[in-house]
Amino acid sequence: MDLCITLLLRWALGLVVCMMVVMVNDRNIGHACSEGERIALLKLKDAINDPNGTALPTWDSHNNNDCCDWERVICDNTTTNPRPVVTQLVLDKIRDVELANNAYWSLNASYLLPFSELQVLDLSWNYLTGVNGVIRLNNLQVLSLKGNPLTQVPSLDELPVVQMLDLSFTGLTNFHFLQEISTLSKLEVLDLGNNLLSGSLPGSIGNITSLQALSLSMNNLVGSLPTQGGLCKLKNLQHLDLSHNQFVGQIPLCFSNLTSLHVFDVAHNQFQGVFPSLFMSSLKSLSYVSLSNNYFRGSFSFSSLANHSNLEVFDLFSYNSQLKVETENPPFIPLFQLKVLRLSNCTLNEHTKGIPSFLLYQNDLRVIDLSYDSIIGRFPHLILINNTRLEVLDLGNNFLTGPLELNCTSRYQDMNTLDISHNPIKSEIPSCVGTIFQNLRVLNMSKSELHGVIPASMGHMALLMILDLSSNSLSGLLPAEFLEGVKSLEFLKLSKNNLFGPILSSKAELGQLRVLRLDNNRFTGEISDVFMNSSLLRVLDMSYNHLNGELPGWIGSFQQLSSLLLSQNNLQGVIPQELCKLNRLTYLDLSKNNFNGTLPSCFDMSKLRYLHLQGNQFSGPIPNALANSSLLLTLDLMNNKFSGEIPSWIGTFSNLRILLLKGNNLEGSIPTVMCQLRHISILDLSHNTFSGEIPSCLNDASSGLLDPLDNIIFGEYFIMFPIKFTKYISENLLHVDNGIDIQGLVSDEEQEVEFMSKSRLESYKGNILYYMSGIDLSCNMLTGAIPHQIGNLSSIHTLNLSNNHLSGPIPETFSNLKQVESLDLSHNKLVGHIPSKLVELYSLSIFSVAYNNLSGTTPETKYQFATFGESSYEGNPLLCGPPLQHSCTSISGGESVMHSDLHAEENEFRDNFMWSFAATFVVSFLGVIVIVYFNPYFVSRIFSCMYRII
Repeated sequence: MDLCITLLLRWALGLVVCMMVVMVNDRNIGHACSEGERIALLKLKDAINDPNGTALPTWDSHNNNDCCDWERVICDNTTTNPRPVVTQLVLDKIRDVELANNAYWSLNASYLLPFSELQVLDLSWNYLTGVNGVIRLNNLQVLSLKGNPLTQVPSLDELPVVQMLDLSFTGLTNFHFLQEISTLSKLEVLDLGNNLLSGSLPGSIGNITSLQALSLSMNNLVGSLPTQGGLCKLKNLQHLDLSHNQFVGQIPLCFSNLTSLHVFDVAHNQFQGVFPSLFMSSLKSLSYVSLSNNYFRGSFSFSSLANHSNLEVFDLFSYNSQLKVETENPPFIPLFQLKVLRLSNCTLNEHTKGIPSFLLYQNDLRVIDLSYDSIIGRFPHLILINNTRLEVLDLGNNFLTGPLELNCTSRYQDMNTLDISHNPIKSEIPSCVGTIFQNLRVLNMSKSELHGVIPASMGHMALLMILDLSSNSLSGLLPAEFLEGVKSLEFLKLSKNNLFGPILSSKAELGQLRVLRLDNNRFTGEISDVFMNSSLLRVLDMSYNHLNGELPGWIGSFQQLSSLLLSQNNLQGVIPQELCKLNRLTYLDLSKNNFNGTLPSCFDMSKLRYLHLQGNQFSGPIPNALANSSLLLTLDLMNNKFSGEIPSWIGTFSNLRILLLKGNNLEGSIPTVMCQLRHISILDLSHNTFSGEIPSCLNDASSGLLDPLDNIIFGEYFIMFPIKFTKYISENLLHVDNGIDIQGLVSDEEQEVEFMSKSRLESYKGNILYYMSGIDLSCNMLTGAIPHQIGNLSSIHTLNLSNNHLSGPIPETFSNLKQVESLDLSHNKLVGHIPSKLVELYSLSIFSVAYNNLSGTTPETKYQFATFGESSYEGNPLLCGPPLQHSCTSISGGESVMHSDLHAEENEFRDNFMWSFAATFVVSFLGVIVIVYFNPYFVSRIFSCMYRII
């Protein structure tokens, strides 16, 4: 019995041991990838790292570790293989950028053969140019080649079950691969976005009937969409993105058949015609609609979407402002709860001009944009009260009024952007604004007729990056608490207010500041060294204030500074040598101060494009140091004490558009190198002592219009909404990562120049400079004839040659100055007649040839010449005709001559002389007879005198 028990126990113990051994073996088997996969992974690593990369360090051939534990490798059991196999390779962004010219590579498809159970292969953003061979992966479901510069799409024939294919950002230029893709019967998601695809959309795209998501966004596709077939055949489509192309025409009505559609994005195209309201109203499954930046017209009633219970995003910015959107007639209570509502640049509620009332039923909004809608009414406080998770509120460019009544106990933790600019709010800024919106990143209240002071509570906005309170009536000092608290501030614009006192407190902490705009206020004092903490400054504008003192030397420590504007202050002294350290400077404006001396000899700023030094006391010759600033577009040295001649190197400034040297002591002749300024649009050399003749080649300088791009000093900062709002919807098959972003942390400054036009000094700023061109050589000592070539400047608007010593006739070619508005040739020595064809200058509003030696008749009083008075011609005694008092005698051909009138006047003078002489002679003779008759002694004396003379 004992023996049996002993044997039984031994058998049981052996069974347990065997089971443990089997279990251990099974455990080892379950956690080890196959040797074939291991070797293939190591080959793949070598290919990725060739020639000297260091990616994937855990893929180690020396240690006998499990390759399923390696980074970016995912293993799993499959139905056909009891042991784990590699099912996912997530190899995005692992190719070293440092490989430089060797970064581009191609993949040998044979390296992938051992991964027979692979389901996901992600090779995105790896500088991959192609795949050698055919990818044979019968179980692959997801393939991403995104972000690789593919020379061609690899063969996809052997991917029978692939469901998702991402070829975005690969540089594709045509649809040659489309036929092969159409054979992928299981394909559900196809991303071809962000490529270079051009031409019209092939109708064969409709053959991929299994598609549920298709993106063709960010390409160069053109033409209209087929009204039948094509995309309309994709009945399973849930996500369609055609945004950022150049499609035209209307949205096809057959899109109404896409009843499964959730996401519809055609933003940033050139679609036109009637708004597709019928199509949208029939698709009750829509959750995301983006129609922005197109040219739709007509009207759209928002009530047609009232029953779209899935709708979460509605994005509509009208490009042409010709779309009428009605939300009140008929009134409705929506079934949807929006997260994003963008109705911008539309005619919103044409009759009531009110904010949509359906917003009263929305309590989960994250983004609201009702800008540029001409809305009338009070600030909609209920929007804030009902939507506590609001992130973006843009009500800019409307007609909303105040007061700004905010509940100071509320906290909007998610709010990052608030824009109420360009509204007649007429209110003070609530004192608690900084505690209510502590997490704001962008706050724009510019041009809102705000008054009062800047609240100290704004110092609680520790995350604030952009603050624009410009163009209001704010007054008082800058609160120290505010300047100490906004440590993240990158853009601060307080321009055009009534702020006063010192600019910054000594405790200001603005270390992240890039742009500081404080112009057009009443700040006083010297430029404080507290600015030294803002070493990242790119734009510093303190113009039009009452600053005094000298320009500090530490200004040279701002190595990032590209724009320095200090005009219209009381600054004085010489320019410090340290200014030369600002080698990134592109815009410098020190005009209308009391600076003196000469520019530093080190003033070698090769990137400088705009230099304004007018209205100071600078002296000496134009410094040769400027010769290296060959990128200059504007050189303004007017109203200083510069002397000498125009340097010859000025002709090397091939990009120069504006040259202002007026009001200096410059002399000599106008050098012919000026003719090399092919793009000059405004040239002012007036009020100097230039002599000699006007160069005949001056017409080679185009004097054309300024290129708009040349006048953009800094584009206005803007809040860029996400390219897509898909992060706010429940389903996003393409998984596009989009968030609210802030772009362009720069100023909106545009250069301003002064130029004499239409007999008065005008200030031209911003867009008007695009259309202005002129030449002013007045008030010099120029001699000789006016070159007839000047008449070839057909696009010039102002030409002033007055107050010189010019002689000869007015060139007949001046009739070619078709765009000229002001023509002043007065106070010279011009002779001859005024060309009759000048009457064809239909744009002319100011004309003067006064005080010359012109003769003949004045131009015919028609068109613009009917508006010119006698002052335009005075000081020319040989001129006749209206509006002068001298009349002319007409002869054949409509011409008049002066010699007839002169001859008549001469005859009249001669006749008058003869009659007066005869009368005098008769009277004298009779007087002598009388004297002789009554006085014989007088007669004897006369004869005695005559005897002595004889």
